[in-house]
Amino acid sequence: MLEIIVALYSFYIFLKIYISVMQIGYINQEKRKDPVLMPAGKYMVAANYAVAKEKLGMVETFVDYLMFLWWVFAGFAWLSTLLHIDGSVIRSVLFLFGFVTVNYIVGLPFSWYQTFKIDEAFGFNKMTLKMFIFDALKSAGLFIVLGGAVFALLAWIISSYEAWWLWGFILMFAIAVSANLLMPFFMSLFNKFSPLEEGDLKEAIMNLMDQAGLKSDGIFVMDASKRDSRLNAFFGGLGKSKRVVLYDTLLEKLDKKELLAVLGHELGHFSHGDIWKNIGLMGLLLFIAFYLFGHLPESLFIQMGVSPYAGVQIAMLMLLLPLLSFVFTPFMSYVSRHNEYAADAYGSKMGGKENLVSALLKLITENKAFPKSHPLVIFFYYTHPPVLERLQELGYDASNVIVEEEKAEAPQLPNDGIFAFVNKDDN
Repeated sequence: MLEIIVALYSFYIFLKIYISVMQIGYINQEKRKDPVLMPAGKYMVAANYAVAKEKLGMVETFVDYLMFLWWVFAGFAWLSTLLHIDGSVIRSVLFLFGFVTVNYIVGLPFSWYQTFKIDEAFGFNKMTLKMFIFDALKSAGLFIVLGGAVFALLAWIISSYEAWWLWGFILMFAIAVSANLLMPFFMSLFNKFSPLEEGDLKEAIMNLMDQAGLKSDGIFVMDASKRDSRLNAFFGGLGKSKRVVLYDTLLEKLDKKELLAVLGHELGHFSHGDIWKNIGLMGLLLFIAFYLFGHLPESLFIQMGVSPYAGVQIAMLMLLLPLLSFVFTPFMSYVSRHNEYAADAYGSKMGGKENLVSALLKLITENKAFPKSHPLVIFFYYTHPPVLERLQELGYDASNVIVEEEKAEAPQLPNDGIFAFVNKDDN
């Protein structure tokens, strides 16, 4: 059984790396052609940023594969030998803390490199090292408290019920739904939320929500600019009452009409019930995951040199969940892309097609989002349709979108150590 799982995981990793290789080659070809939707300089910068992220992702994927092999052939057994504690729940929680800690430490250099090398070079990062460390410590504290409680509950369910996979699914699904409601609280530990000042914009947003049949639970501005320069906005809440959160970077770059068109798009998701559809798809994936991993044979754990107590079973579920998620990704991405088209239609009706088009152009330019991708990347990963297709659906031809030319130098990443591969010259 272990051989089959390793073979499946190996194929999954190979496919991910293959898709990344195809994406890098595709972007490097497209960036030499005539630019679309943005000036030539920014077009080249967006392409280089996409390639740099993709290369870093390839290195991280390969390291994840090595970690997977280590866990199933030696890591689980090694970690189990360190724990000589009576009580299956306590032992399971400590095992899982160890499992997560090792993976976090291995993944930390990639997070640091993305933030302080790639994002810094391309003008996104506003974080200091001190802020990065404090964020990591706060995240760790939250994980110890909340993650420890979830691990303990799940371990107790596994130890107490034969059909633990069903009750475990119910618990995790309930937690996932609740996280939607608690997200504003968690985010407030990292960012400051200030009420949007009274004025025409606030009144226009409230009128927009009234048209969609929703009530405002507050309109807030988040100080996203202290960490990042990207533009974004979102709604919180599952019922008719919604909290509106606008990034301060979004307010800085979009005018009132463009902002209302973007919010109209987001309101389209609520109007069409997309949030509940996504929750349903997530629930289906969780159900299948718990069913499959809840029926792994005991012989598999014996092959790994451990007994199948709760901590090991949960860790195995966490280890294999990305593989199962990858299988479902194309279907979930397809559904999401379909929903985005409908939300665009709703947003253009609420805020005007020309304003939504203008906002989309600003968003891809400011976020340095390269407008083209390899078909395999779109098929597997794109939760939003390619912006060129979104514009076409809105009745705009990219060839008719005129952008002002300006010079933009392509940043150069430092050629340092193991990550030199990320900075390999593609020109």
